[in-house]
Amino acid sequence: MPRISAETVAQHRANRLRDLLAAGRAIVAEEGPDALTLAALARRVGLSRPSLYEYFRSREELVAAIVTDELPDQARRLAAAVHAVEGVAAKLEAYLRTVLEIIVDGSHGAVVALSAHALPEASRRQIRAEHEKLLAPLVGVLVEARVPQPGLRALLVHGSVEAAARTVRPGDVEQSENVLRALLEQTLHGLNGPS
Repeated sequence: MPRISAETVAQHRANRLRDLLAAGRAIVAEEGPDALTLAALARRVGLSRPSLYEYFRSREELVAAIVTDELPDQARRLAAAVHAVEGVAAKLEAYLRTVLEIIVDGSHGAVVALSAHALPEASRRQIRAEHEKLLAPLVGVLVEARVPQPGLRALLVHGSVEAAARTVRPGDVEQSENVLRALLEQTLHGLNGPS
């Protein structure tokens, strides 16, 4: 019988699953989404492929597990940022700042890259449901501000965030702040800025 590294078998499995998902994310971050295979993951963590099959039956299951594991943490982080401040402008800034940080730190990019791969429809539905939770804090801010069509507007703002994130240079704090300010001003006041 294999040694377990926790008080119970269930805890051991949960710990092993957490380690497998972290190793999978590391493979994607270091080598790109195409490098993520069951064989590569097994090599990375020192498991045999048959042992790995106890956790994932296919690459698609592995991809879906990584994506759906990461998104709830990001959603909680966004909700906490918005709830930590008062006022629509401050909440919007907190959301934009946090979502830019998430995108720039690379974890969201891995999720997006993995989501783009062919996955079964059930996995895609699960990922879409988790992704919608990322927008929920922003939708709430827009509802509070009485913005018409808050769901649609949240999608449009999020598209602007993704575009802005492509211009951010990791480690360049001043440039990141300039991008955030421009994004916040455009979101609050449109292209012409405050009048």
